[in-house]
Amino acid sequence: MPQTLHTAVHHELLIKKSRFIACVQPMADRAAAQKVVAELWERHPGAAHVCWALLAGGQSAAVDDGEPSGTAGRPMLDVLRHQDLEGVLATVVRYFGGVKLGAGGLVRAYTDSVAQALLKAEKIAIIKQRFLICSAPYAMEGLVRREIEMAGAALNNVLHADDVRFEFSLPDTGADALIIRLNEAGHGRIGWMSPEDDIPS
Repeated sequence: MPQTLHTAVHHELLIKKSRFIACVQPMADRAAAQKVVAELWERHPGAAHVCWALLAGGQSAAVDDGEPSGTAGRPMLDVLRHQDLEGVLATVVRYFGGVKLGAGGLVRAYTDSVAQALLKAEKIAIIKQRFLICSAPYAMEGLVRREIEMAGAALNNVLHADDVRFEFSLPDTGADALIIRLNEAGHGRIGWMSPEDDIPS
């Protein structure tokens, strides 16, 4: 099951006089990640490199920032992938200590920096939610409310018009069972709408 991080965690490594300041944090998309990287440059104007890796679906990225190709961003991204993370940004600020580490040394340094930070991070499971909309006659409002509550769903909105319309969300794993229960309890009188149908054109 994919996981994300609860909050940002930092870790610093010193390797042959070079400082590697790593941070792993929850991150939604590339635009937000680039903003964080820009802020790191402001805070560390004397740094040699600010390398980063973002694992966020189609917005994932791996940036070497001047380090030899494939020695920083990609290894950092691999660490995130191996831990089944999603929506996570890893950054490493490097201050050069005057001793070259070579390609293998750099890969190890960036990999270890991120891996060590992740050891201290609190991970939380990403539970996919499903958003559902149904309508029921007024006489069945109490029954629908009880079923929604028993399923542990979050009731987002209730609209009273010709009938009662419920908008709610719950973990995807329990959605199908709730739909079946409501259909059976409602004897065909509960109607379902797709959230997409509801968008005004």
